[in-house]
Amino acid sequence: MEELISYQSKLLHQIDNDWQRYLFPELKKGVRLLGIKGLRGVGKTTMFLQYLAFEYEERKNGLYVTADHPYFYRNSLFELASEWSGYGGKLLLIDEVHKYPNWSRELKLIYDGHPDLTVYFTSSSALDLYRGESDLSRRLLTHTLHGLSFREFLLFRHGISFQRFDLTEIINKHVQITAELTRNIKILPLFEEYLVDGYFPFSRDIEPETFIPRLIQLINTVLESDLASIEGYSASNVRKIKRLLGVIAEAAPFEPNISKIAEKLQLGRNTVNDYLKNLHDAQVLQLLRKPAKGNAQLQKPDKIYFENTSLAYAFQNSPEKGTIRETFFMNQLKNAGYLVEISPTRSDFLVDRQYTFEVGGKNKDRKQIKNIEQSYMAIDAIEYGFAETIPLWLFGLMY
Repeated sequence: MEELISYQSKLLHQIDNDWQRYLFPELKKGVRLLGIKGLRGVGKTTMFLQYLAFEYEERKNGLYVTADHPYFYRNSLFELASEWSGYGGKLLLIDEVHKYPNWSRELKLIYDGHPDLTVYFTSSSALDLYRGESDLSRRLLTHTLHGLSFREFLLFRHGISFQRFDLTEIINKHVQITAELTRNIKILPLFEEYLVDGYFPFSRDIEPETFIPRLIQLINTVLESDLASIEGYSASNVRKIKRLLGVIAEAAPFEPNISKIAEKLQLGRNTVNDYLKNLHDAQVLQLLRKPAKGNAQLQKPDKIYFENTSLAYAFQNSPEKGTIRETFFMNQLKNAGYLVEISPTRSDFLVDRQYTFEVGGKNKDRKQIKNIEQSYMAIDAIEYGFAETIPLWLFGLMY
């Protein structure tokens, strides 16, 4: 126990509280068992340490551990929870629970056996928190922590504070909103900066030229460690997944032909589909489909995007500008909780099966959404909009 407390103390001395992620208030609601999923590098660990250091009123009764700590080579999670509860502990924060075997069984035992102990944990976004050996569905509340929105990036890196807007406000009031927000700010250079490296908080504290190598290292860790832990992948599986990502990177956004991919990589169709699903769950890719009902929703994706614009830059030296625009739009709306699908018309996206959007540069015309009700243009490189033409950057202020 002493080694865990010492490890926690060193981490807490390094943490500051100058800024918090959007899910931070969820930690203060008193839920007994809370799981936070998310891609590596989006700030899950920092959020836990900030909560323990600055917000938790009984700091001496809170303990942070990471599930891959050597302590667990010889001790179980349940043993730790029992010992910590015996010392009067009230809060246990467990980082990277997917690294611990039998995590769901022991979380259930902790929940049932120590009703005075609150347990928060983080996991890879690829982990199905309800798929474990024990049924946690009646006990567990989960949230996903996404990467930075453009709104969060502006505050985190430049100290610019904008309020959140929902989609209805953006559609109906974008002219007034953009006029007010850009009165004293040159927004477009900041937006270009965000598209390259703004999605991951760690980019603020490293040299710009080291960001892409750091991001590639992060992706390798997701594939070689997280997916290996969760899906039981071997080194051979990981090599095949990397080859699949290489094929996708050549032409993202990618309109997949599963049979051709399978033949090129010498894999079965089902294996390719499994790999795509795993990469989607891990938030490396986004698989988008046209609107469908029933079993049709389980069919192959109609388009494959990288999950965020920073990943697109990691896989492609000079990604196509149209790809970056579409990736940003898709990412920000999905992260804000909206249903984003490939439009069944000639346009780009259908949102919440109600609004049609065409995404493009400032010379884009409306011919692809002509005569479509509730259709809009999301246009890059403009500060202000007019009528149904909305600046693309504005969709980054939704969470």
